[in-house]
Amino acid sequence: MAGKILIVDDVATNRIVFKVKLGAAAYTPVLAANGHDCLVLAREHRPDLILLDLVLPDLPGVEVLRRLRSDPVTKDIPVIVVSASTSAEDRISALEAGADDIFFKPYDDQLLMSRVRNLLRRRQEMPDLPLAAETRLMGMAESQGEFAQPGLIALVTDRADAGMRLRRELSPVMRDAFVILGIVDALAEVAPGRASADVYVIDVTNGQEDKGLRLLSDLRSRSSTHHAGICMVTASGATKAALTAFDLGANEIVDEAMTAEEIALRLRIILRGKRRADHARERLQDDLRLAMIDPLTGLFNRRYAMAKLTTMAQHAQIIGKPFAVLIADLDRFKSVNDRFGHAAGDRVLIEVGQRLSAGLRNNDLLARVGGEEFLIALPETELDDALSIATRLCARLDESPILLPGGERLPVTMSVGVAVSEPCSTDWHGTNLDYVSSIMECADQALLASKTAGRNKVSIGRNAA
Repeated sequence: MAGKILIVDDVATNRIVFKVKLGAAAYTPVLAANGHDCLVLAREHRPDLILLDLVLPDLPGVEVLRRLRSDPVTKDIPVIVVSASTSAEDRISALEAGADDIFFKPYDDQLLMSRVRNLLRRRQEMPDLPLAAETRLMGMAESQGEFAQPGLIALVTDRADAGMRLRRELSPVMRDAFVILGIVDALAEVAPGRASADVYVIDVTNGQEDKGLRLLSDLRSRSSTHHAGICMVTASGATKAALTAFDLGANEIVDEAMTAEEIALRLRIILRGKRRADHARERLQDDLRLAMIDPLTGLFNRRYAMAKLTTMAQHAQIIGKPFAVLIADLDRFKSVNDRFGHAAGDRVLIEVGQRLSAGLRNNDLLARVGGEEFLIALPETELDDALSIATRLCARLDESPILLPGGERLPVTMSVGVAVSEPCSTDWHGTNLDYVSSIMECADQALLASKTAGRNKVSIGRNAA
């Protein structure tokens, strides 16, 4: 897994050691000797991860963390703090300032590299990160966290007393809801249509490593829990279990000896990260939807329609059945905007889209491809059927006027051009897109004929392909 890692340490020997280790693992190291250089290089290189020593000659490591987290460019870069201090206060301060994890010197090399892989993998899975950063730079980011609803945290353990103790300790310092589940029973709670927990805290102490790690793997493999936060509670010094857990996708490993305050802080960090990732995925889905949907009518747009037509043409050639393309254009639509205003024009377009949609089959394609122009594609449709559908759609539009926002009732008609695909000849060397374009051109010519013939007409075009 390639990645650029910024190493921040005032001791040259430490920087060199890190550089060698990370270089051997095919990472690209970038070196900084103080906090100021860290902040500059983080902005300049935008590394995938930062290894940060807490003791620096110019700025405290905690202050560097705060500045990284307050900068839109570096806000989401994972940071692993490396510290010689083992005090709980220093851990809390680093976590509160934005550290993703803390390793104390001397640390286990394998465990550190496993955590590096873990955080890099999670960063790569985070959708839309570049866009998110640019959005924040433009001041368009939505505030996160202040008004977040309480989460649901599942405490998963085969020791009921351990689960009850953990809930009793965490409840006073967290406002989230807790449920206690057995390891075997946890997957039974994950059912289609049923809300899963936001975070699973899996107890792998007292000989439960194998069961807990299998559960972790199962949770990550299921769509309903793939994006859930997962925290493993291990016995002190359980390095092997921690190594495996990080590589299987655990978000966090906590030692059973940690204070409730620190465990609660780490769980809150997991919750914030999950909500941020959920929000990014939702935004990405919205962006994908908007990329293919006309925002006014809710119909597909031209970009999506052309891609869908290309697929339809390929399928038609495989099954040997034609498909039809209808291009419909509203008659004298400009006069609607001129006489009644654009709000009335928008109302007409929305109503036309609804009437056309109601008159089509489930697998037919309807798109708005221009100002007042609609495209209809009918798979596995012969010419006679296409003409019948086009005529019926014209009648559906003409049968009753459209009620405008001002109360006026406006009669609306449309003209239609129809073209039906023909099998490509053996000497055809074009692409499916070329073929679709030729059919679209044919339907356009037929539409022009309908307009010339007096409007509110259906005309047939000849496909040249």
